[in-house]
Amino acid sequence: MEPRPVILLEFNELSRGLMDRFIKEGKLPSFERLYRESHVFTTESDGDVENLEPWIQWITVHSGIPTKTHKIANLGDGHLLREKSVWDLVSESGKKIWVCGSMNVQYQVPIRGWVLPDPWTTEVKPHPADDLLPFFRFVSANVLDHTRNRTALPFADRLAFVRFMMRHGLSSETVAAIVTQLISELRHPARMHWKRAAILDKLQFDLFRWVYRRERPAFSTFFSNSTAHFQHLYWRNLEPEAFHVKPTPAEQAAYEEAILYGYQQMDDLVRRFLLLAGDAATLVFCTALSQQPCLIYDDKGGKRWYRPRDFARLLREVGIAPSARVSPVMAHQFQIDFDSEPAAIEGESKLQALRYVDGRNALMVNRSRDRILSGCRIIDDVDRDAVLRLGESGRTIPFFDLFYQIAGIKSGMHHPDGMLWIRTPGRQHRVETAKVPLVSVAPTLLEMLGLPKPTYMAAEPIRRGFAR
Repeated sequence: MEPRPVILLEFNELSRGLMDRFIKEGKLPSFERLYRESHVFTTESDGDVENLEPWIQWITVHSGIPTKTHKIANLGDGHLLREKSVWDLVSESGKKIWVCGSMNVQYQVPIRGWVLPDPWTTEVKPHPADDLLPFFRFVSANVLDHTRNRTALPFADRLAFVRFMMRHGLSSETVAAIVTQLISELRHPARMHWKRAAILDKLQFDLFRWVYRRERPAFSTFFSNSTAHFQHLYWRNLEPEAFHVKPTPAEQAAYEEAILYGYQQMDDLVRRFLLLAGDAATLVFCTALSQQPCLIYDDKGGKRWYRPRDFARLLREVGIAPSARVSPVMAHQFQIDFDSEPAAIEGESKLQALRYVDGRNALMVNRSRDRILSGCRIIDDVDRDAVLRLGESGRTIPFFDLFYQIAGIKSGMHHPDGMLWIRTPGRQHRVETAKVPLVSVAPTLLEMLGLPKPTYMAAEPIRRGFAR
């Protein structure tokens, strides 16, 4: 019998503890159904604390290669992976694929199907580019500029996006959600903008469904980071009693329900995917990691983030040539691409020379060949008159001339355990208590698709034959 299609739902970093809590409270009916109809596993990442990042662990999910072997440590470096991911192997077998937003991806050409990279990527292009570029540009601009509550996207690109969605599955349900969101922002602009992340998920689902129904891929993925983002920022509002640094009444009024809202939006996506899959496809729900309350900074007042106001000015102030290209990444981080490795080495030295008022390096600087991943290292509550010193010259610049504080205090942090629920059309429910390694996900997906695992995937499928 021909293996059924597989849809991999990549809901980044959802917490099993919060999932259980919200299901017991009756607030996640679709997740509850998915759980009851699935073979349930807990995955365990293979990296140490430094490698407990989603852009590292999703590479392991997609390729079956452990962190110590693939050695890809930065978001945006997925193109450095030389081995084939699951979608490459499926395409190579002659079947179609649809990769929708997966994190830190690479793919090998020719590829049979559609690939939409994550919004933080700079080296991997959508495929087919002519079809997906308007969507990719719009989502990237909104994700990368979300900390400013505005998007520097040209009107022509916005118009191209609207036209794109009109031709690629925009639903009346999503239109209604957009209108409701915009009205809520007009009424409460400071309190409602954060909900836009869920709107992007709805738009992405509309696109996913349109391509899925048209192409009928054997293997597809759908990635969402919105609720992971809410957990990082708003866990303090969900459980203020657990934290020393309490949210203000205004913050609590705005964000008390933010994490629940995120899970409920994910729950609605699950409802839609259950309808889309029916009895014809296998649904695999995977989180790669999870989160827990971030309490380790609370005795110091909590961890804050600061982001450059103007990337070009920052490079100019430290003396880096304007030919260097800057791309925002997550939160406070950004990457700089240089014309050569010697130029990157020189830039590394200049960035490291930027010092905080107490002598600390102001920037994290992580160089890989001709690229630098950077971001503000200062996590304290910075005084309004604080200054930065530039190298041996001793020249000073007011801190807030170069940086602005991102709203919120870090409240959630990564945890190595993840959820993996596999719902076959048979809908058998079983809960496994023993943890399974994250490297087993890729060979398990291949087995469900009737494909052998390559030799570089050392792990065996989680349970041979259970998906047939």
